[in-house]
Amino acid sequence: QVQLVESGGGLVQPGGSLRLSCVCSVNIFSFFDMAWYRQAPGKQRELVASISNGFQEVYADSVKGRFTISRDNARNTAYLQMNNVKPEDTAVYYCWGKGEVGPYWGRGTQVTVSS
Repeated sequence: QVQLVESGGGLVQPGGSLRLSCVCSVNIFSFFDMAWYRQAPGKQRELVASISNGFQEVYADSVKGRFTISRDNARNTAYLQMNNVKPEDTAVYYCWGKGEVGPYWGRGTQVTVSS
């Protein structure tokens, strides 16, 4: 069974950095397209960034130049490097993955940007 487990969330000050990780439970991770979504209170879940199994990256306009998505297929892990964070980045961040089956979602990790 495919499981995605996020980690790395927490409280960070505006302008600070945070790195989220998403570990996949299966070795077919390299065939998966991966993405990070977020959902703020009272808002719809939105796509933050995605990376295909061919390493093509897509970003939401709101995070371009600040966030970087990456993957390490040897570790079955996807990452989201968050730099120069803003209060509006506060949300629960979810990992998403899809191969020939799926999609699959993680349970989310809370990111709070506040001074």
